[in-house]
Amino acid sequence: MRSKTDKDRRKFMRLIGAGAAFGTVAATGCLSSETDGEPEEDGSEDGEDETNGTDGSADGEPSEVTLDEPTEFPEETGCPVCNMVPAEYPDWNAQAVHEDGARAYTCSAGCMVAYKAYPEEFGVSEAEIAGVWVTEFEAGELVDGIEAYYALETDRERVDDVMMVNPAAFEQREDAVAYVEEVDYLTEEDIVGFDDLDKETADTYRGQLTPGGSSA
Repeated sequence: MRSKTDKDRRKFMRLIGAGAAFGTVAATGCLSSETDGEPEEDGSEDGEDETNGTDGSADGEPSEVTLDEPTEFPEETGCPVCNMVPAEYPDWNAQAVHEDGARAYTCSAGCMVAYKAYPEEFGVSEAEIAGVWVTEFEAGELVDGIEAYYALETDRERVDDVMMVNPAAFEQREDAVAYVEEVDYLTEEDIVGFDDLDKETADTYRGQLTPGGSSA
């Protein structure tokens, strides 16, 4: 007569055997799915990752288009107007984004004026401009360029600007007024909005680069 201990031992051995058989079946099933079956669809061919563009995107297209805020300035992207690298001029640079997500980075507000006035010459997209950000003259931070106020500075000696001379951008109109009141060659009439930055303005600031061709 076998003892309870013997029964327990045989029961334990049967459980081990069942477990081993299950493990063998499971392992065989896994190997079969990996070697005999078709791989699961992962959105790529031959298991390769197609997100090889910037920002984890495919074919270089942005994975998420951002139209309502500025982005970091790329370290090597050149200004479409003067070809200088905007990232190297954080005290002056500006950027614009088009409705299709294409984005242009300029070294300064002056080049942004040229970019805006001559889209056929400098534009990176045929889509409408959806947003603009310029570096505020006093704060040194990017502000909404479409809502900003621009003091049309003309004296190359007054400010040590990149590209010689630029309109001074201000978030608040009273700051622009205070700027022009410091000199006798500017008045409040020399403060304009984004919509007023036309080809004549662009020719004044970037005439050496614009089709108009009259430098300040």
